[in-house]
Amino acid sequence: MGNKKKPKLGQNFLIDESACFRIADALGEVRERTIVEIGPGHGAITSILAERCRDLHCVEFDPSLAKELTFRFRDNPRVTIHHADILQFDLAELASRNSHVETEGETPALDIVGNLPYYITSDILLHLYRFARTGLLHRAVLMMQREVADRITASPGVSDYGALSAFTQMHARATPLFTLAPQAFSPPPDVYSTVVRLEFAPRFNEFSVDPDDFNRFLRASFAQKRKTLKNNLQSAGYSARDIQRAWPANVAPQARAEAVSLEDMAALYRVLAVPASGTPES
Repeated sequence: MGNKKKPKLGQNFLIDESACFRIADALGEVRERTIVEIGPGHGAITSILAERCRDLHCVEFDPSLAKELTFRFRDNPRVTIHHADILQFDLAELASRNSHVETEGETPALDIVGNLPYYITSDILLHLYRFARTGLLHRAVLMMQREVADRITASPGVSDYGALSAFTQMHARATPLFTLAPQAFSPPPDVYSTVVRLEFAPRFNEFSVDPDDFNRFLRASFAQKRKTLKNNLQSAGYSARDIQRAWPANVAPQARAEAVSLEDMAALYRVLAVPASGTPES
């Protein structure tokens, strides 16, 4: 606990015991649930969840920490340690292994918990959303840099709103729970951290949009933050004529993507998906 040397992979280990319990509690009732923990570190949250859930799969990238955890939980049949990169980890395969204990009508197989590495937080979120889209994920309680939490929970029209906000809110209801000071970690990071709960509820059917195609559309819409939405779409290959024809009446002509609601984005996309004068460049 007193070691202030920065770990070689840049980990900041949560040492606030109260916060560990609050994170575990935020998952709700998990006695019959399968949980995946991302980056368990020395197992501060792992030790709590190991006594609560049906199965706990810990995905740890650091080989020395994975070895430490494997030894620590060697006598607990509910805990499995995976020495793996979460960005390469197949959650679908894990869910299928646990499908034999699920019954029809139950919530999806996996819950997620984790203290996300700051430098790949966005990548991990997008990785999770790909699985959430197929109905494999139920809920996640994730700790991340406060600025990222502000972004994914921001509303359209707010300066923090951007592509990651839109991607998140197409896949889940995001709720900030609490914020931790650097002193809650060892070694202390240079930033504050916020715990966010994601209730996965993809909205693609609600908006009548194709998931992969609409995600590409959103990415193009937010491609350059300083550009207007129209200019970003033209850069993506849509014609000015088609954009004008599809433009929602309640959206300002010079609006940027961050000012446009997901409902209006979907309405624009649906019309542009069947353009009158050609298709956008791939």
